[in-house]
Amino acid sequence: MTSASEDSALDTAPDLTPAAEVEWQALPARARPLFLLDTSISLGVLFGVAGVVSGTLGLGMAAGIAAGATGALLGIATGIWIGTKQFNHCYWRLDEHGLAVRRGRLWQRETRVPITRVQHLDIKHGPWQRRRKLATLVVHTAGTRHSSVNVPHLDADDAQRLRDRLGRQIDLDDDA
Repeated sequence: MTSASEDSALDTAPDLTPAAEVEWQALPARARPLFLLDTSISLGVLFGVAGVVSGTLGLGMAAGIAAGATGALLGIATGIWIGTKQFNHCYWRLDEHGLAVRRGRLWQRETRVPITRVQHLDIKHGPWQRRRKLATLVVHTAGTRHSSVNVPHLDADDAQRLRDRLGRQIDLDDDA
């Protein structure tokens, strides 16, 4: 059993384990609807407007409205499919080198943020995220191109923990 002083020492020490030992973390299941909403609304509006414009130009107003409604439904269905894929293939991990985010399945993209490049950290809570106890961690990095990395729809406690650990490591690097 550990004493209170040992527990507080564990809380303040950065828990950065070697990359080989750290598992990729999936997003919480309650983030799935937000991925679906993001993509289905965007594609529904885009496909709906495209349907209205193409139908109106070719056949008249009534055909344009029917084409718009069909396009919107097709866009929503496509958005749900894409949102599900995005949710299922989005992972993060924190190790001794920094934060890594992996997205995609066919075209997999892994973004690594070394601790030495982290400038500051933000946590964003949108209204839907607050309702589901989620947050977006924004890691601002040194440099001009792609100077921030977003980890969307994290568990709010995980986002806070990541921000605190990366922040402590920044402070330790500054003191050295």
